[in-house]
Amino acid sequence: MIDPAAEYDRRRAARRARIAELDRTHILLSNSRLAAAGAGAVLLWLAFVRAAVSPAWALLPGLVFAALAVFHARLLNRMERARRAEQTYTRGLERLHDRWAGTGRGGARFLDGHPYARDLDLFGAASLFELLNTTRTEAGEVTLSEWLRAGAPLDEVRARQAAVDELRPLLDFREDLAVLAAESHVGRTGPLAAWALAPPDAFPAVLAPVFASCAVVTAVLAAVSYAGFVPSGWVVAWVIVQSGVAAIWNRRLHHVLHAIETPDHDLLLLADLLARLEREPFTTPRLMALRQALMTDGVLPSRRIASLRSLVAWADSAHNLMFAPVAYVLLVRPQVALAISRWHREYGPVVADWLRVVGEVEALSALATFACEHPGDPFPELVAAGPVFEADGLGHPLLPGASSVRNDVRLGGAQREGPGMFVISGSNMSGKSTLLRSVGVNVVLALAGAPVRAVRLRLSPLVLGATLRVEDSLHEGHSRFYAEILRIRAIVEAARGPVPLLFLLDEILHGTNSYDRRIGAEGIVRALLKLGAIGLVSTHDLALTELPAMLGNVAVNMHFEDRLEDGRMVFDYRMRPGVVEHSNALALMRAIGLDV
Repeated sequence: MIDPAAEYDRRRAARRARIAELDRTHILLSNSRLAAAGAGAVLLWLAFVRAAVSPAWALLPGLVFAALAVFHARLLNRMERARRAEQTYTRGLERLHDRWAGTGRGGARFLDGHPYARDLDLFGAASLFELLNTTRTEAGEVTLSEWLRAGAPLDEVRARQAAVDELRPLLDFREDLAVLAAESHVGRTGPLAAWALAPPDAFPAVLAPVFASCAVVTAVLAAVSYAGFVPSGWVVAWVIVQSGVAAIWNRRLHHVLHAIETPDHDLLLLADLLARLEREPFTTPRLMALRQALMTDGVLPSRRIASLRSLVAWADSAHNLMFAPVAYVLLVRPQVALAISRWHREYGPVVADWLRVVGEVEALSALATFACEHPGDPFPELVAAGPVFEADGLGHPLLPGASSVRNDVRLGGAQREGPGMFVISGSNMSGKSTLLRSVGVNVVLALAGAPVRAVRLRLSPLVLGATLRVEDSLHEGHSRFYAEILRIRAIVEAARGPVPLLFLLDEILHGTNSYDRRIGAEGIVRALLKLGAIGLVSTHDLALTELPAMLGNVAVNMHFEDRLEDGRMVFDYRMRPGVVEHSNALALMRAIGLDV
């Protein structure tokens, strides 16, 4: 098992050395290009001003300059990729040293409409998504967000776990994927996807052979005219005739060529990504299936895209001043447009599958990076019978490992071996809400196919319901209490579904009086437990600690403690059986100078 910090440091140093080496070559090439340009200028001056040398001599530095320009462009591309690789390991070290929060892409756009994403900090600044998100393409980001927004069936989770485990040690592959993907934002909703899913322009099948025949006739007439067998007027007349025929379809042919211009750049980058995926010898079923999904009629997608880009290159070459006349009389652009339309019709629908594969591999790579950077985090044990959530040494993945306090949480079981609910009492800031979030976030990780922050975790399929972050709404005219009971109603409805519910109710009904709160809380948790749900309820209202006595052995009291040392509140964040015996509210107010 590698030390991720040491390996990242070594690789970052190697990439920086590579950048320095390429930079020296870049300076040398820049100077060489300048020298070639200067030599060409001198030779042109000697040829046309002094007539001292032949103008042909000026071609030599021109050719040297062109060759240097091509080599220089490739070198700059290699330098840029080395910089991206260096940045990949710098970001990795920031995560390992807990300096990542707020520096990445948090995916705040994925928050809208989700029932518990805000409660568990799944998206936004310093969120779980920001910690995990090493994807670069839109397709990868969307796939990763979908996996966090909804848990997968157990067979799917197991397949992802195996794929993540295979990708975990493949640092070279994950580096290549990150570097190549960083060059593009190809995704499910971008120009490439829009072009691929748009209906292709329909042309009569006979049109392609007609244009090809016209081009052949033009070439033959030009040849026999050059040999003197027919007058040149025949060639001119024929070109006018075929141009008139092509003009009938000109507008639609132009639309085909114009439509491919924007997606063309993404096609090139997608081809590079797919070619890298095609080369990797995967062994797990999920990764092998993803690679197999790329195949179309037994041909690799990178080759399919290469053929399309070759057509686009021919269309672009028709704009070259030297080639344009030949391209015009041979109907190059109309023929290329028809070929592009045919490619669009045959392979456009599978571009969405290619993007899906890129997105899934990127999402799996992101989870593999998380697994590599946290070698002590295991995959959870998945059981079909439930509901069950049994965790030893459970922690929160967004907290620094050095300061994270672990707790054991055991709820439910196939035969109801454990309690169905904890009522967690404790003073303010003692750790109740953090524990609830730790449970919820680890369920999200587990059912996404990722390792979890625990010594051991065993769980069944679960859906989550949470009220950790409920806010009033001035716009909708909802008080916080009304917003909370609306959320609780949705949670009860979710408990009626086919998958058991795990509820996380933080400071339940704290917007009403103690009597109503106790009666309401009893009714809510009784209904949830009757529907087969398991969960946690936190409170600092000791009246609610009477709930276990009312509900029987299905619920137990747990608590967090604190103590006052030298006028400062001290918390150990460890959960203990029973009811908390004191409150720290007055002590906290006095500690900050309030006269109470």
